Amino acid sequence: MTNCDSCVNYVYDEEAEYYTCEVNLDQDEMYRFLSGTNFDCPYYSADDEYAVVRHQK
Repeated sequence: MTNCDSCVNYVYDEEAEYYTCEVNLDQDEMYRFLSGTNFDCPYYSADDEYAVVRHQK
């Protein structure tokens, strides 16, 4: 299972005052995510803000 806290798509919504996922999961993906049955998100992308800097070296 991926960790949403470290995903670049998991952002803080200041109006709602909570974190949300910016990816629109389809109905089957949302069911697997909410039921907690080993959901491996295909849209997971690590929030590594230093990746660009390492690439430039």
